[in-house]
Amino acid sequence: MNVLVWFKRDLRVADHPALTLAAGLGPVLPVYIVEPDLWRQADASGRQWAFIGESLVELRDALGALGAPLVVRVGEAVEVLDKLCRLHGIGHIVSHEETGTLWTFARDRAVADWARRSGVAWTEVPQQGVVRRLAARSDWGARRDAFLAAGPLPVPAGLTPVPGVEPGAIPSARALKLAEDRCPHRQAGGRAQGLVLTESFLRVRGQPYRAAMSSPVSGERACSRLSPHLAWGTLSGREVAAALALRMADRPGAGWSGSLASFRSRLAWRDHFIQKLETRPDLEVACLHPAYEGLRPRETDRARLSAWEAGQTGIPFVDACLRYLRATGWLNFRMRSMVVSVAAQHLWLDWRALGAPLARMFTDYEPGIHWPQLQMQAGTTGMNTIRIYNPVKQGQEQDPTGAFTRRWVPELAEVPDTFLQEPWRWSGAAGLLGRRYPEPLVDLAAAARAAREAVYAVRKTPGFRDEVPRLVAALASGQGRTGQGARGRGRRAKPVPGQLSLGL
Repeated sequence: MNVLVWFKRDLRVADHPALTLAAGLGPVLPVYIVEPDLWRQADASGRQWAFIGESLVELRDALGALGAPLVVRVGEAVEVLDKLCRLHGIGHIVSHEETGTLWTFARDRAVADWARRSGVAWTEVPQQGVVRRLAARSDWGARRDAFLAAGPLPVPAGLTPVPGVEPGAIPSARALKLAEDRCPHRQAGGRAQGLVLTESFLRVRGQPYRAAMSSPVSGERACSRLSPHLAWGTLSGREVAAALALRMADRPGAGWSGSLASFRSRLAWRDHFIQKLETRPDLEVACLHPAYEGLRPRETDRARLSAWEAGQTGIPFVDACLRYLRATGWLNFRMRSMVVSVAAQHLWLDWRALGAPLARMFTDYEPGIHWPQLQMQAGTTGMNTIRIYNPVKQGQEQDPTGAFTRRWVPELAEVPDTFLQEPWRWSGAAGLLGRRYPEPLVDLAAAARAAREAVYAVRKTPGFRDEVPRLVAALASGQGRTGQGARGRGRRAKPVPGQLSLGL
């Protein structure tokens, strides 16, 4: 029987449970479907497609070396799969379980309905420490640990191809009619890049990770930079965890143990947050705690949102971080949290309005982390500490020399160091603000105070506390742990700051 392997966010041949399963069933037809409707969604961008396109080129070569080159088709998934199955005698489809957006969830349901009607078997298998139809969150940590303990799967020795299938072209962003997306410092796609980054992080760059990851200055190099490779699957989380375990077993020198342990923890938290969206697919549209619905106006202040997106808020460190993100497609985790906190708390924008513009800027957009973390920073989960970042303080602490802020906000060149993060206090502000650089959109102290009062007021409403235990039971990691893979045997995992896409 011919078997079709449907590639999605798993653009590799190593540690690929779906490909391994298919290789033992019969001749294999590896397929990637470019879905125009998916790329018309508000969270999709040219920089994401550029990374995927480069990764598909390498994946095609890798599959070709195994004997069955990648087939690329453009179209709606049901139509493409139906045609391929009819033309090439496919009786079985194998793919990984995908935890994605509501759009991909609906797409998969449509594929499942078609497969049942057509008599085609569709087997989905896990590729990471996320459990579908998880009965109790208290079981999750042990199940994730067991998945990691099984170790990465080897590349199949070879594949028997389904003959007579035209490979098809990998379309350009222009062919998909994606908007122009200039990202001059975007990370390159492809598994080879991911392997190089893994090696350099674990052997050279990662030593100061624990101390350096909070600053956009030091984090650019000290962070692993593996987040786009994990998001699009050129690397698997399990093989990165295995490489990390080997490095830790080497007992590296001073400074390494704490940093590697911190990275291990973040790999576990990555699965933890994706599990939240797996359990609650509506997290991209509905407040986790329903009492927060209506807290912020759903009619978005477009002027504020546009200024925030463009890095024109008049808050220097926020603007520097957003401009850096637009140019690179990446930002370290603390700064991701800060720019969302400022938008949701100080600017009082609904988290749903922030989600798509921010997703488009991230090359490493991972829905399972993105949407739950947006809600954490907006304070709408009902079960997390409410964090309202002070962007002036963050700038002073994370960019102490001002080099990062000055590079990305050159309008502030004449502002003395003392006033760089709050130029409205400078005696020369009248000649700068509102002319060459915007005045701050809000009074930061007053806006933070009003946001804190409003968010906490919801927690005092009747019935609020009654909902919290149910949310904790369904979505919390389980007695404060994320499994042994997160913190070690029997130890409790301390909550980490919000980390959109984790910025690993």
